[in-house]
Amino acid sequence: MVTEASQVRTADGSRWSSTAAWAARLLLLPVVLIALVTDGVGWLITRPLHSEVAGELAVNQGLEQDRTSLFNTLTHYGSMLSDTPVIVVLTAIAAIAFRLVFHRWRESIFIILAVWSQSLVFLQATVFIQRPRPQVHHLDPAPPTSSFPSGHTSAAVGFYCGMALVLALHAHRHALLKALWWGLGLAGPLIVAVSRLYRGMHHLTDVTWGLVLGFACLAVVGYAILGTPLFPGGRGRAVDTR
Repeated sequence: MVTEASQVRTADGSRWSSTAAWAARLLLLPVVLIALVTDGVGWLITRPLHSEVAGELAVNQGLEQDRTSLFNTLTHYGSMLSDTPVIVVLTAIAAIAFRLVFHRWRESIFIILAVWSQSLVFLQATVFIQRPRPQVHHLDPAPPTSSFPSGHTSAAVGFYCGMALVLALHAHRHALLKALWWGLGLAGPLIVAVSRLYRGMHHLTDVTWGLVLGFACLAVVGYAILGTPLFPGGRGRAVDTR
């Protein structure tokens, strides 16, 4: 005789099995693929194409020669927009605020995973690629990670563009408000990317791939969690985010 308790356990087991399958298909596998592509691009830049991309050092050298006290200060704060402690605190605040405002977990889970996913890809890439930073004077202490890709840039995409996506989705038919959110959201990563270049912390290809990495992770997580924000036919509603 099947008891009510056993039926509940069976239902719970089926639900968790379904959630695990969803996570593997829509989150884990795409993020692993992004990591493999990132490693492949990093390998190409540092090995077979090293001589071809060596010319990008001229970009860093040109920016170094044009440094001024004013822009040193501005890019210091521009880079700080995506410092790890700043992103961690802002993500936590955003997750709590989304839960309180929308009375569900969907948006909170999205912003956390948008930031975490790019961070995981970035961290593993620094281990395998280990690209030296540009041979110019660095205006910031070099953290114990390699130059490729730019973690500051990818994190800025994950958080600031992630915030823009959520806010734009809730702007409904207010086109100007959506444009404002996206304008602010895109400004964040661009400011960070230029600041990191100016301060001699990354090559041009580092910040370029940082942007690509951030948007790739944002697309994957947005598709999985938010339903249909970036692509038609999204399956994000498989997650229970009440």
